[in-house]
Amino acid sequence: MGSVDAADAAECCQKCSETTKCQYFTYVPTSDGRAGCWLKKAKSGVRSYSGAISGGILASTTTSTTTTTTAAPITTPIQVFIELGQSNMLGEGKIEGDTDGTLEYATHVKGLYPYLLAEDGEYAVLPHTRNVFIMGSADNSFESSTLHHNEWMSVNPTKKKTIGPELGIGFTLANYSDAPAMMLKSCIGNRALGWDLLPPGSPAFNYTDNKGKTYHYAAYHESPNRWEVGTEPKPIGWKAGIQYDGDIARAKHVLDNLATYYPGAAAGYEVAGFLWWQGDKDSRDNALAERYEYNLVNFIHSLRKDFNAPNAKFVTASLGQTVMGDTNGGGKILDAMLAVADATKYPEFEGNVAAVYTHPLSKGGSSGAHYGGNAETYMNIGEAMGAAMVGLLQGVSSVIEV
Repeated sequence: MGSVDAADAAECCQKCSETTKCQYFTYVPTSDGRAGCWLKKAKSGVRSYSGAISGGILASTTTSTTTTTTAAPITTPIQVFIELGQSNMLGEGKIEGDTDGTLEYATHVKGLYPYLLAEDGEYAVLPHTRNVFIMGSADNSFESSTLHHNEWMSVNPTKKKTIGPELGIGFTLANYSDAPAMMLKSCIGNRALGWDLLPPGSPAFNYTDNKGKTYHYAAYHESPNRWEVGTEPKPIGWKAGIQYDGDIARAKHVLDNLATYYPGAAAGYEVAGFLWWQGDKDSRDNALAERYEYNLVNFIHSLRKDFNAPNAKFVTASLGQTVMGDTNGGGKILDAMLAVADATKYPEFEGNVAAVYTHPLSKGGSSGAHYGGNAETYMNIGEAMGAAMVGLLQGVSSVIEV
């Protein structure tokens, strides 16, 4: 919040307590005994500095009457957008810190994403868009999973110290429509579409590697993920599609208990769209990378069936490090996504499936390294995914953001 003159740490503390929104201070003595009293709204950017004295302000206690209020009934269906994937969608963008790459630095120093800030400089809150994020492994129960978010859409470091693309998506959609909406994320990291997230009904396939060995790749609910043709499989404690089962079940649990996660919801919901950011794990297995297009088509069909949402839009985003023309695993994932969004190849997806090419939006680093935790990468790609979804909702034909 800036600095003021102070003779000592006690005076610095006093000046913080007299300044609106000041919660923390740091006093750095100088040769003339004045200045060096830094006022802060939050305890972020912590570092060591010889001779510095820092502290916080105790909140005053007041007595007041507590009034319990009930949210006004929402008489229109909640528009639900379900976010799925692996660690890309999970999100590792750092929120706090005064170094380039954090969301705090991007918004407060670089002036990026101004819609995230309210007039008073605090993070803005979308009063009609709910942010719900449930994470669990395999098909374990909702109760044994972790609920990271269940609040109105805003930057909320008290819940989780990192962000995914949900802020960019949510605020972009809110700018398009003021209808009551929910961003519902259900995912976990290190999962492949061709194995952990394989959709129901997916058949097995055979693949011959560069050494001439042919492998049987698991069908839905088969185990293990592959075995050499002609040998007996040895099942493990995991099976194809077990993460799909869990992610979908956890999302359905939220929707089955809608009023718990969207206060005032009284008219049900409509699954309006799916947003998918994934592909890193598949890119590391040549067979799964080549099978990605086939699996992605089945995935879209399965989601629409499971949520009884035949008209729900679908947006997919590529891996940030992959450029057009790459022939590696990431390039095959990108080609698959672009193919699925191509209405000349998949007429059934015209106007309801879109792909986002993310390389121009990434600030560096790879998907496997979570883009170095750079929050701008997650914000930029979230905005693009949100814009692609808006395009589909407006009736624009299968768009590709480049």
